[in-house]
Amino acid sequence: MSVILCTAGYDHTIRFWEALSGICTRQINFSDSQINRLCISPDKKYLAAAGHHTVKLYLVKSPNPSPYPPSSNQSSNNNSSSNNNSDTNPILTFTGHGSNITGVGFHIDTKWMVTSSEDGTVKIWDVRSGSIQRNYPHGSPVNDVVIHPNQGELISCDRAGNVRIWDLGENKCSHQLIPEEEVSVSSVSVASDGSLLAAGNNKGNVYVWRMVQMKDITSLVPVCRFQAHQTYITRVLLSPDVKHLATCSADHMVRIWAVDASATGGFGDEDDGSPSNSQQFGGKGQKEVVYGAGVNGGPREPGAFPLEATLQGHQRWVWDCAFSADSAYLVTACSDHFARLWELNSQSVIRQYNGHHRGAVCVALNDYSEGR
Repeated sequence: MSVILCTAGYDHTIRFWEALSGICTRQINFSDSQINRLCISPDKKYLAAAGHHTVKLYLVKSPNPSPYPPSSNQSSNNNSSSNNNSDTNPILTFTGHGSNITGVGFHIDTKWMVTSSEDGTVKIWDVRSGSIQRNYPHGSPVNDVVIHPNQGELISCDRAGNVRIWDLGENKCSHQLIPEEEVSVSSVSVASDGSLLAAGNNKGNVYVWRMVQMKDITSLVPVCRFQAHQTYITRVLLSPDVKHLATCSADHMVRIWAVDASATGGFGDEDDGSPSNSQQFGGKGQKEVVYGAGVNGGPREPGAFPLEATLQGHQRWVWDCAFSADSAYLVTACSDHFARLWELNSQSVIRQYNGHHRGAVCVALNDYSEGR
């Protein structure tokens, strides 16, 4: 199974797709709630599905896969799968959050899993037992969490406008960033080589920091700030080759930005790595950035990333996206019920995945030739 592509959303189903043909090969019913996030383990063995209070862990390769009903019967068979079927039952359920789970990620060796939640916490779980190993309070609903490639740090963001870095070795928050006071930070993404951190907020602004590792201490250097959309950003994602930044939005669009790590927008001060250090971008005296690279005819702000493409055709909010391993393709999930596979070079949809009966809000893709 070289390419694993899954989508899920508000119809309480997880769907596995043949990426090139667009055929749905498997459906899992998630009766508890809507599914907020999906994550495929690096070894391609497991799929984690995050819902309202629980995360359920499924085998990617089911030992007894149930046949998926033909597309003409999808509606009538939507809930037909037996709850006793081993294909639909999770192998483990993680309970402990008190509200919507907003982020999920696996350790590189699948030893542990991290989640974020609107209950105001980030939790680390033992994948084998399902027990909670760590609990980090945010003091505000947490919107997203990612694992640094060094596997020793977590980056999370919350509704109060904070971005926090958690040092797992020291078992504490080592950095607190405040891009804009009281503006919810909806999504964070860290580069595959650990060089950059990007965050997007509810005003449509993107913030980028350079992450410098010296003697086990991470320092953060502000790179740039720019307005990517005129309304809520729902997801920011750096590509595997760290050459592109994708931003999804409530404006029905996805924009692709060329990553320029040498850009200097002149925002904030350099972080000396002190655990008590906090940074604030914007505020009085800061120049407002209006669109990064000629969007809607606006000039490119100095230091902002150049706009490469605007992917149009979504009919409602775009909630999530996933890059292919070669960074040439992007899969998007939208409230219009569809997921789409885009070829970035031509900015065109080459496959549309039809089958969800309500909004598709999350997508997971792993097409790496080997586990990672």
